[in-house]
Formats: sequence, structure tokens, C-alpha cells
Amino acid sequence: MDKPVCLIDTASDGKLCVQQSALQVLEQIQQPVVVVAVVGLYRTGKSYLMNRLAGQQTGFALGSTIESKTKGIWMWCVPHPTKAETTLVLLDTEGLGDVDKGDSKHDTRIFSLAVLLSSTLVLNSRGTIDNRAIEELQYVTELTEYIKIKSPDEVVDDGEFVKFFPSFIWAVRDFTLQLNIDGKDTTEDEYLEFALKLKLGNSIHVNNYNLPRECIRKYFPSRKCFTFPFPTNPDNVSYLETLDPAEISKRFLEVTDRFCQFIFDQSQVKNLKDGYTVTGRVLGHLVKTYVDTISSGAVPCLENAVIAMATIENEAAFQEGLEVYQSGMEKLKNSFPLELNEITSEHQCFSLMATQTFMKRSFKDSDGKYLTSLEEAISHQFDRYLWDNEKASEAKCESLLSVLSEPMTERINQGFYAKAGGYDLFCQDLEDIVNQYNTLACQEVKIAEVLEKFLQQKVAVTTAILQADDKLTENERRICEERERAVLLEQEIKAQEERQRQLEEKMKIEEQNNEERVRQVIQMMEKDMFVQQQETERAMDSKLREQTALLDKGFQEKANKMASEIEELKRKNKEVEDRKSREFAKMIADQEQRNAQNMEVLRQQHRQQMDAINSRPRPRPASRSCSIQ
Repeated sequence: MDKPVCLIDTASDGKLCVQQSALQVLEQIQQPVVVVAVVGLYRTGKSYLMNRLAGQQTGFALGSTIESKTKGIWMWCVPHPTKAETTLVLLDTEGLGDVDKGDSKHDTRIFSLAVLLSSTLVLNSRGTIDNRAIEELQYVTELTEYIKIKSPDEVVDDGEFVKFFPSFIWAVRDFTLQLNIDGKDTTEDEYLEFALKLKLGNSIHVNNYNLPRECIRKYFPSRKCFTFPFPTNPDNVSYLETLDPAEISKRFLEVTDRFCQFIFDQSQVKNLKDGYTVTGRVLGHLVKTYVDTISSGAVPCLENAVIAMATIENEAAFQEGLEVYQSGMEKLKNSFPLELNEITSEHQCFSLMATQTFMKRSFKDSDGKYLTSLEEAISHQFDRYLWDNEKASEAKCESLLSVLSEPMTERINQGFYAKAGGYDLFCQDLEDIVNQYNTLACQEVKIAEVLEKFLQQKVAVTTAILQADDKLTENERRICEERERAVLLEQEIKAQEERQRQLEEKMKIEEQNNEERVRQVIQMMEKDMFVQQQETERAMDSKLREQTALLDKGFQEKANKMASEIEELKRKNKEVEDRKSREFAKMIADQEQRNAQNMEVLRQQHRQQMDAINSRPRPRPASRSCSIQ
């Protein structure tokens, strides 16, 4: 994108709405996205920082009056400067506290959307992080009213939010104080933590003072602070985007560079619950889901959004996987007919590619419903391609026999064989045709069946020539007829044996595919478990750090409460791990059961074919006949 576009706007009825043109942009982005959103009071210079993150001087609108310039949420997608194959999505939000809005809940909705959509949330403010600045951040205290982890009826520990909320950066603009606490130099991060210190006591005043600080500490355990000095002469601040770098404070530019580099290096790819990586396409679905929910008057629920996303993504993953298989096989089809081992080998390759493509995009297919559908669709498609290959082979074999037998057909039509000794001449010509055919069609899957059909078609001609040959005695004719029947039977058995061989080869490939599918399912489950454990560890670490900090500052009661929350988190995580283990065990068992059922169908076909072959009487070898021995 060469410039930002409006992602979320306010309709004439005051409700938030998503711009379709912005969703179309996101739909085209298949890469993972790092989403950085900036929030803060209007006219505090948020847009300038976002332009710098985009590597541009201009882009997001910078106003020069007291009127808020950015309305709704604007989006700018650019290639990530340090992460390959990743897109950086910048979200510039409408300034909070704009006197023109009139709707007191509008700001909280915008703030909540910024939290829901971002992987890094930047809070932009001016002056210092004093009590007034924190009190103006009342939106943080209302987050749990505007965002739910599970359905509204389910009680969820506030600590659960830490698993899904973004990292937090407080950008303090026009900072003029010395970074010094109690006579000691301090860092920007230490300055932030000092501002978030809690007060001892349980009075209403103390509780009101502590509430926003507790919320920030609880919901955003990963915190960073940058303090920006005045960028330039106060008269020029409104025109910051047009100033020459020489007119801007070197200290301001240095902090801006550190700020940008930190976000480039430390901001993580946006993930959903259970560690699912968000692409631009998925982000677009999330935007629409959240905005539609808010506009309907409901509260966005992370779990419901994930379930809705899983349905959309799993259906798309199924289609993508099937298209990968079909695309590869359609190209292969241009080369039909092929040997069976070649087509089954390519089927195996494209089938595994399809499964990998599916698993790369699928999400929460815990019962294997969509994976099973993909396997069944591929199996159906493979049968169709085998049929297409057989028809192509059959056509090629028939064409070859037609060409090879053309001279003999002309002789039959001319009555060349209707004479004494004609039968031997006919047998010699037919034997030559069969030998040439077997040499030229040796790799065709329908070689035996087409030859069997060809010889059956020549029975009437062979009998007529045999009866017209005056050179043969009646007894010799009878012997020749018996030999012809034996040869036809032998050719029929050969055709059955060839079908049997092809079925055995298909069984072998299917068994290999089954083993690989089970391996891929296990690999996917292990990855899911690893991500789950990482989420748990992050939540646990944040609570342990907060508990330690509370103990150090003398908040024994709050620390004890935190200890109870930690134990409850451990219990719930154990329940989740046990549930996932059961789901994964069932998924593997179901996969193995499907594999066993598929193999049993093939084995049944194999047994039926073997019985058919074994039930046939074996002909006695003959010294001479009108076909191959």
C-alpha cells in the first residue's frame, strides 16, 4: 500500500462499520502480520509515529488544529522491514476524548478494537505519566466489560486476558522532566513502573487510585516506555511532517529511531487463541466479526471469534488442499496414459502436499472432521484419475492393435485366408500382431484386458477360417478349437492377474499414505500442545512476577489473592491439557480406524480377485494356436 486507507468508520447512525475496500486489501495478504495499533488523546501526534513506522514522512493525516484529524481506525500495510515474509499492519485510531463525538462509549469501543486487533498496542500521551494521565485511561478499567474470553455467562479469571492481549508501549510525548527518582537516575521503563506503583490501604480513594494501575499491570505484563522530548520549536509542531530533519531535535529523532527499531525487533506476529498465526486474510475476518458484534450491541467474545474463524479457515483449508492435489494431478493427466507405479507415486506426492497445505491453514480441527473430508475427497478424485488413466490406456492400446491388425483385416476382407493352409497363415499373422503389441504396449495398464477383448472379437473370424481350411482333418479342426479356447482362457486369467497386481500396488501406496497421514497428525498435535504450553507459561510467568512485586511492596493480601489465582490457573491449564490429550488420542484412533477400514475394502477386493483367478481352470499348454502362449 502506498498510502493508508480507512478500515473502520462510523456510519450515519453512529454505529461502527467496516470499509469493504480495506477488507479486500487484507484478503490479498497471505503472510503473517505484525499488527501495531496506536491509541491516545486526540491531537497528541499519534499519526507521526505511525508514519515513521511505515518508513514515510507523510501518510496518516496530521492535523494542525484542535480538530481530531483521524476518524475511526485507518490502516497501512507495508512489508515488515526486519521480518522476512511478514507484513507490518499499522492501525492509527481516532483520538480519544474528542469533544465532537457525543457518545461516551465510542472511545471505549475504539480502544477495545485496538486491543483486540493488535499484537502491539502503543499508548500515546503528552507531558508526564502522572495520576491525571492514568485516570484518563479509564478505558483500561472497562476492558473486561467490552471484551470477553468466553461466552458472557461463563466466569473467567481476569488473568486469562494476558494470554490474548498485546504487548504494551507507553509513548510519552513532549517529556520535559529529568529521569530521576529519589535522587537516582532511572530508565524510561523504571519511570513507567514507578508511575504504576500501587498504594497501600483499602479506602475508596486508594482503591480508585490503584484500579487503573492494577488493570495495566494485570492485562499488559509486557510493558515498555519511551519518553520523547519536544521535537522542535512550539510554533513548528503543527507542521512536523513537512519540516526538514535539520529543524527537528536530534534527541527527538534518536528516541523515534529507538522506538521504531524496538517495534521492528520485538513486536510479535499476531496470534489467536491456541497460537494460530494471523494472516492479513484472517485479520480481515476478525475485523468484520468484532465490528459486526459491537454494532449489534453485543460484546466481542474471543472464543466465539476463534470458533467462527476456525469454520471459515478450515473450509478454506479444505479447498486449498484439494486444489493443490487437483492442480498437480490435472497437469499429470496431460501425460496420460502412464504406468500405474508412476501415477500412484505422483498421487502419493500430491496427496501429502495437499495434507500439508491443509494443516498449514486449518485451525482447531480437533475432531478431524475437515481432514477426513479432505482424505475422502482425494480418494474419490484418485479413483477418477485412475479411471481416466485406464480409459486413456485402453484407447491407446486399441489404436495400436487397430494399426497393427490393419493388413490382416484387409486380407480377411479380400478372402486371403479362405483356402487350404489359410488357418496356419492366419495364425502366423495374428501371432506377429500379438508379439508386436506386447512389445510396444508393455507399459500400459490395460495391455492384457484390451488384448483379451481383441482376441475375443477374432473368435468368429478364426472359427470361420478354421472351418474353411480344407487342408485340416476334422480331428485337427477339433484340436485347434480346443487350443483357441485354452488361449482365450489364458488371456482372461492374465488380464485378471494384471488387475490383481495393480490392486496390490495401490494397497502398498495406500498403506504408505496412511502411515504418513498419522505422522502428520501427530506432528500437528505436538505443535498444538507446545503452543498451549507456551501460552500457559507466559500467563504463569506474568502472574509470578506480579506476585513477587506485590510481596516486595508489602501487599500481602493482594499477593495471597494472586497465589490463589496462580493455583486456579494451574488447575484450569491441567484440565485443558488433559482434554486436548483426549481429543488428540481420539483423533489418532479415528485416523487409524479410517485407514484400517480403507485397507479392509482393498483387501476384500484383493480376496475376491484371487478367488476369481483360482477358480479358473488352468489351460494345458498347446504347441500351436492363433495367439500368444
